Amino acid sequence: MPRDVVAQASRPASADLPRAAPQAAHVWLHASCVQLDGVGVVLLGASGVGKSDLALRLIDAGALLVADDQLRVECGPNGLLGRAAETLAGLLEVRGLGIVRLPYCRVSPLGLVVELDAEPAPRLPELSTYTLLGIRLRHLRLDPRQASAVAKVRLGLSAEQVV
Repeated sequence: MPRDVVAQASRPASADLPRAAPQAAHVWLHASCVQLDGVGVVLLGASGVGKSDLALRLIDAGALLVADDQLRVECGPNGLLGRAAETLAGLLEVRGLGIVRLPYCRVSPLGLVVELDAEPAPRLPELSTYTLLGIRLRHLRLDPRQASAVAKVRLGLSAEQVV
């Protein structure tokens, strides 16, 4: 997944104004998203890595579903906002159960991007950000299968990282 995902927008350029690169209004991500303590957490990763499963565990720990599988990210007045595709709103795929309907949040301000990878994360990673639509968000990389994954997402939202 590229670090800077920017959708291309097309706007007519005026002949008497200098041409500038168009700024995208939104982008669609193959991602899941939950709202935790009022902040949207984007879960990115390859198909089958465990995005929906980690979302389910976060929901079980008190988060609210925003989107599963398709996340629309758009610029809002105070930062980025995430929402589900209309046809998927409130639906979560639960491996072994099927697709279930859950309470959900229609739109959430985004604050953290978690890239899921089955490879072990570095023991002491450098601080990093993830850029979407020109806006940087806090960024974590973790193995979603670890028992501590939910706790690490919570800490990623709230803890001050000193090293």
